[in-house]
Amino acid sequence: MFQIIFNEISAAEMAAIPTLVQLDLLSEFQLLPADLGSLDKKHFSQIERNGKKLYRYRATDYRIYFGKCPEGIVIHRVLHKNTIRDFLFRSKLPMNEDESGLENTVPWELIQEGQRARKS
Repeated sequence: MFQIIFNEISAAEMAAIPTLVQLDLLSEFQLLPADLGSLDKKHFSQIERNGKKLYRYRATDYRIYFGKCPEGIVIHRVLHKNTIRDFLFRSKLPMNEDESGLENTVPWELIQEGQRARKS
């Protein structure tokens, strides 16, 4: 039997989205694992994360990141487009959930540098 499986992170992200938008996203996301070989490039793309192939589906204002598993498809992330979280995930930058931004000092240094430049 084919299943769409949400991990804990993607389930929480979906729960944060309004119910009607959730229904729209899921109705748009019509996919079988056999379809992964010939995906519509308008809505789908591929990325490599930690040696694994992930797929990205672009639906309205959201991006669904998923992979193939024996039971069907596992959804790893559901992120709003044009957000820093989506950018970090898509760019293959290290992202250990939301805390990664707090631990990485480079973005904060750039923000402080910009603030100092404005004062000059």
